[in-house]
Amino acid sequence: MPVAIITGASKGLGRALAEALAARGWDLVLDARTGRALKEAAESVAAHGGTRVAALPGDVTDAGHRAELVAAARGLGGVDLLVSNASALGAEPLVRLAELPLEGLRRALEVNVTAALGLVQEALEPLRASAAGAVIAVSSDAAAEAYGTWGGYGASKAALDQLAAVLAVEEPGLRVWAVDPGDMATDLYAAAVPEDDDPRPAPATVVPAFLRLLDERPPSGRYAAPALVEGR
Repeated sequence: MPVAIITGASKGLGRALAEALAARGWDLVLDARTGRALKEAAESVAAHGGTRVAALPGDVTDAGHRAELVAAARGLGGVDLLVSNASALGAEPLVRLAELPLEGLRRALEVNVTAALGLVQEALEPLRASAAGAVIAVSSDAAAEAYGTWGGYGASKAALDQLAAVLAVEEPGLRVWAVDPGDMATDLYAAAVPEDDDPRPAPATVVPAFLRLLDERPPSGRYAAPALVEGR
């Protein structure tokens, strides 16, 4: 069975994607900082029959934790897919750049960019060995558009997009997709803009976009999940 590592998998998009892959028979290594929430997610995912699930709570900025994630995947057979979904906002709620704590910006860059690259470096050998090795970097429209208060988070996601683009050039044997999932009803968005009570789509509604990438394996690049779901 193919094996995927998914960070930030205890809830939201990470959990929804894990559920979908498990339903397709994937074995999974799941990461999140909160052990209890991750355990609940792993139990739900494991209920999909023969799926093997390794749930490892920890912080992706910790090199030792990243090594444990890849070691667990090797124990399941290798790494066919790496999904960097764990994210930090930099400030909760979001604030204008004039007020953004520099320590918060450093945290966003460390989680969203540095840790993502560190995990790719750790997993690169088994990804290269896979017949269908792929990396998905979960991006944001804030990486490409200038939205007030989203500057720090958006800058970190723009950096992640560029890392994904360069990785695709340097590793032509892999598929490397940066994916903007669009607006979703997640805890991350609620923490970012708590006063926004407009209804947002559930994360599960964009999962078909990720599955389409895995099924059709288009060229490496940046993709918008809503367009993929609509067949564009």
